[in-house]
Amino acid sequence: MVLLLLEALGAGLLLVLIVWWTMFSGRSGGEIIPPPSEPKDSEEKRPPAQE
Repeated sequence: MVLLLLEALGAGLLLVLIVWWTMFSGRSGGEIIPPPSEPKDSEEKRPPAQE
């Protein structure tokens, strides 16, 4: 029974380690924020869809 609890604890710690690694091992400056995009003319003037 103790072995099962130790194995579950190890699996949980491994999961936390993997999540931590993937979240914080990326770019040193964090995610790049894209500049705000302006709406395209074709999207503004598109007629409503016909049913």
